[in-house]
Amino acid sequence: MRIGPYQLDNQVILAPMAGVTDQPFRQLCYSKGAGLTVSEMLSSNPKVWKTGKSRQRMDHSGELGVRAVQIAGSEPSLMAEAAKVNVDMGAQIIDINMGCPAKKVNKKMAGSALMQYPELVEEILTAVVSAVDVPVTLKTRTGWDREHKNGIEIARIAERCGIQSLALHGRTRACMYKGEAEYDTIRAVKKAISIPVIANGDIRTPQQAKDVLAYTGADAIMIGRGAQGNPWLFREISHYLETGEELAPPPIAEVAETTINHVEQLHSFYGSFQGVRIARKHVGWYLKEQASNDEFRQVFNRLEDASEQLQALEDYFVTVEKR
Repeated sequence: MRIGPYQLDNQVILAPMAGVTDQPFRQLCYSKGAGLTVSEMLSSNPKVWKTGKSRQRMDHSGELGVRAVQIAGSEPSLMAEAAKVNVDMGAQIIDINMGCPAKKVNKKMAGSALMQYPELVEEILTAVVSAVDVPVTLKTRTGWDREHKNGIEIARIAERCGIQSLALHGRTRACMYKGEAEYDTIRAVKKAISIPVIANGDIRTPQQAKDVLAYTGADAIMIGRGAQGNPWLFREISHYLETGEELAPPPIAEVAETTINHVEQLHSFYGSFQGVRIARKHVGWYLKEQASNDEFRQVFNRLEDASEQLQALEDYFVTVEKR
């Protein structure tokens, strides 16, 4: 799949997820086979750009792969300025968030709330595309609620405004993340526009990925929650799409090495205090994927020291490997 001048290595993309797709996780997923990774969303409000959180999200130093940065907001001029600032900081693709269903985002008339206002959508997309000389992409949902599914209308606006690819989550805003994603709307959108379409929602196995691509005709798939604790999913899906063969699960030695290295990177990127706390949720996801050990997780979540976390993980995986 191609986005502007960028030819992706494969059809499997890491979705932007707030509080998850920071630089350490993006680089991990890229190393495990993601064809593209997208950053956590950044606010278009310049008042928050100098905060520690925003500076970390805008840091792309040494980052491998195409650097795609997602921005969120509701004012066309601020969105355009945010796009320019992030390109200056190293972004090679600007992605616009019109898919986040969170109340704190929607009450600011950002994220999926924008789908209620197609004219404003067009103003934002036009402003951002005109402001930068890198590809601009869009992530959205099927509509505001089941009675107001306007995914096709928004997709046509996007194409008309110069958006170069569209990622579509198979739920409305009202659905949040409940129930099952539907792919009929994604299929209809793919037929309605000529720019690349990326299918997103509930894709957790190589077979699901193949089925969704076949049914929707989408150009690629986007993996979100399925990658939490399971970054190997990218290579497994890519291999299956290329060969029709399923890869064996990663050996426990690789799981141990990946988990420990990830935690080390979190400590390094965020510093010991914040890194220790962020590591807890990632380790919880790894343990859940590898047959959850609630007792060890409870012990791990009480650790306050970075070196203690790493030693605990090493000891835990030694015990697991001996079983």
